[in-house]
Amino acid sequence: MRINPILASLGAYPMARLQDKARALRAAGAPLLDFSIGDPREPTPGFIPDALRAAIPEVSQYPTTAGLASTRQAIADYVLRRFGVVVDPDTQVIPTAGSKEAIFSTPLAFVDASAGDVVIQATPGYPIYERGALLAGARVHSVVLEDDFVFRSAMVPAEVWSDASMVWINNPHNPTGSVMSFEDLSDFYETARAHDVLLCADECYVDLYEGAPPASTLQVADDRLAGVLSFLSLSKRSGMTGYRAAAIVGDATAIEALKALRSSTGTASPEFVQLAAEAAWADDTHVAPRREIFAAKRAVLKQAFEDLGYEAVASRAGLYLWVRVGDDVAITERLLEANVVVSPGRAFGAGGEGYLRLALVPTLEECKAAVKVVQSCLTGN
Repeated sequence: MRINPILASLGAYPMARLQDKARALRAAGAPLLDFSIGDPREPTPGFIPDALRAAIPEVSQYPTTAGLASTRQAIADYVLRRFGVVVDPDTQVIPTAGSKEAIFSTPLAFVDASAGDVVIQATPGYPIYERGALLAGARVHSVVLEDDFVFRSAMVPAEVWSDASMVWINNPHNPTGSVMSFEDLSDFYETARAHDVLLCADECYVDLYEGAPPASTLQVADDRLAGVLSFLSLSKRSGMTGYRAAAIVGDATAIEALKALRSSTGTASPEFVQLAAEAAWADDTHVAPRREIFAAKRAVLKQAFEDLGYEAVASRAGLYLWVRVGDDVAITERLLEANVVVSPGRAFGAGGEGYLRLALVPTLEECKAAVKVVQSCLTGN
């Protein structure tokens, strides 16, 4: 059998191998404290599954790629409340089946492989940006982030901008929890526009923060949102990882191209999920308690590592704690032996070496229990 050589060269998704080890430990009866995958355990607010159950039809039919008009309106209303930006729900919004599939497939609409198009991304970063770009036939230019882990447009050489069709930014950033300033976002937008490069912003953590709310690329774009796409998600904001409910918002021409692509693949969010998503997009009150619990978890774990002399870097927002530890693989393996699962920074690409990522998914009580294990494991006491 012939396998796409790009797929073969990429191998398994980096986190899959770690999860295989964790599953083997669970199968052996080990009680794991798993900080590896960003899948929070706090219950989904009750009004959301209620809306889902009420929306399940007696007859199941195909959803449309464009999504329900009422769902697009709920997303547009959210964007107006959260960012103060007016978007047209008919031409500038698509509901998606989660943000991961949308991010992965988007380069298929905008990369001309025969022209040698480049897709720009930062590293360490979410592996799906690179994987989607490569499988679309793009050349990938990866920018290794500096010590503050903030991606800035000036880090991209002028000749790379000239060859690029797309650039990915991620704010707040996974895996590090860094936050781009309004000025950094504005510079990125202006530079991308000057080179006719589509600015794609993964903003799935934009509602999980401490202090001032992170800005969106939608806020720095022109009135038409020309040349920008924002990828938004309910997974972490509303505890809906299993619902696969997200959205793409932005440039109307780009949205039209994505509709054409996605109708070819039959990729669409089920309508009963969209109706549950409407309820979540329409409500902001349930998000504040989620921010508070993630902040509490971060504070507990950050203090534990800092007490041992390990520095927490960035880690200002999102769902993660990013810790400088030296040998990330050795520390990961040592913790795994104590049934604590974390992610070595190098799993997220160049520049991640020497760091650990902890996803703030166990309960607060489990985080407190993990502190004792971490202290014992890393001090030998």
